[in-house]
Amino acid sequence: MHLEVTHLYKQFPTARGSITALKDINLHVEDGEFVCAVGASGSGKSTLLRLIAGLEMPTAGEVRVDGVLVTGPGADRGMVFQNYTLYPWMTVADNVGFGLKLQGVSKQQRREQVSYYLDVVGLTKFADVLPKQLSGGMKQRVAIARALASRPKILLMDEPFGALDVQTKETMQQFLLQLWQRTNISILMITHDVEEAVFLAQRLYVLSAHPGTVEREIVINLPLERDHQIRRQPAFQHYREEVLDLLRSKPAEPIDSLLIL
Repeated sequence: MHLEVTHLYKQFPTARGSITALKDINLHVEDGEFVCAVGASGSGKSTLLRLIAGLEMPTAGEVRVDGVLVTGPGADRGMVFQNYTLYPWMTVADNVGFGLKLQGVSKQQRREQVSYYLDVVGLTKFADVLPKQLSGGMKQRVAIARALASRPKILLMDEPFGALDVQTKETMQQFLLQLWQRTNISILMITHDVEEAVFLAQRLYVLSAHPGTVEREIVINLPLERDHQIRRQPAFQHYREEVLDLLRSKPAEPIDSLLIL
């Protein structure tokens, strides 16, 4: 798998003209990589992920997966949102298998794949439970299992743990690392949480705001096996401070200066 984002721009019309949300974004994700894009509010993180998912079209530039131009949503890209987006009237198993059903996968194959991915995320015994009976962390595991069930080439994650409390968030971060190592799937995750980005990523992109641009690409040379104790290590703190310094060093431009009249 190879994801390539090249010279990507996104502008939105307003009553006073167009506003540039993303400016000349270049990034890539390779097979089996875990990459994070980290930035403050206004850096266009969610817009970037929606463009890669094919939910919106760029003003200029392009997104390609294995050389194929992205022109809309596709099964090669799985998406996980912050707000779970589960169907409340469906059981956990039915939620996980919903995308497979839309793809015309047979009932037997759906049952097998749903069973496998529920085991992967540790929710086998909750297969017949409704989402309202689950905690926030468990709901997000269901959403991840649903995205994985369609066997995408890359998993796109939009602030997936942003709505969780601190303890649950750390538990889910550890879970996600273990899931990535078990499945070897490529992941691109956006977050505003600098510690989260450093903890999870092999590489990360720091995005400045208004307009969103890539300020720097940073390779995270930390062990693949990570737990909460790694956050206390000097190397982790160095990366954290490097990212925070970058975010502080380039304040967002005033919105008015971004209007193209």
